[in-house]
Amino acid sequence: MPKVKGKKRPRQQLQEGRANGILFNTGAGQHILKNPLVVNSIIEKAALRRTDVVLEVGPGTGNLTVKMLEKVKKVIACEIDPRLVGELQKRVQGTCLANKLEIKVGDVLKTDLPFFDACVANLPYQISSPFVFKLLLHRPFFRCAILMFQREFALRLVAKPGSKLYCRLSINTQLLARVDHLMKVGKNNFKPPPKVESSVVRIEPKNPPPPINFQEWDGLVRIAFVRKNKTLSAAFK
Repeated sequence: MPKVKGKKRPRQQLQEGRANGILFNTGAGQHILKNPLVVNSIIEKAALRRTDVVLEVGPGTGNLTVKMLEKVKKVIACEIDPRLVGELQKRVQGTCLANKLEIKVGDVLKTDLPFFDACVANLPYQISSPFVFKLLLHRPFFRCAILMFQREFALRLVAKPGSKLYCRLSINTQLLARVDHLMKVGKNNFKPPPKVESSVVRIEPKNPPPPINFQEWDGLVRIAFVRKNKTLSAAFK
């Protein structure tokens, strides 16, 4: 196996999925969406406008990015891996799309989000939960987010009371947004394929938001769900 420059990564986290010689770090959620039909379907469901500024997290080699650049005013792509930043820059270099692309290098969870109208992303799955709530607490409000998640996480987002999947994530997300499961995406649509199935979800923030202190509310819900088999009175005692 060739050496990867920069920070050392556990051998088991690297898989033989390559694009232009890049060895993807699956431990960091690098699974590139390769099926153009799925890419086009995601963009169609986002209903993007010519005047939109779109936030993308984890653009990878740019399969989704390039298609969006053809339809919108600007794409702000957040990428933590400098190798993939280079690939994305090379892909648009010398084209009319280059001036419409802004790349932010770094950890999206540790940086302030810019202004954007819509968020469209094939997210690294390990940041799914913190990114969803960073997104929903972002101001000013955005119109919608079309996001790829691990299937089980997506089903928890849309779970209803009484379902075995209904949890703190379901309550908090649905408190702040309207959430819809749009489509299933099989593992073979990615390179390298992940070990899990995926789903695309639409999230539309509620504007105005509910008049509550979210941190206090989340603390209450956390206590209620810490042991799901307990009664609420027992949990609070």
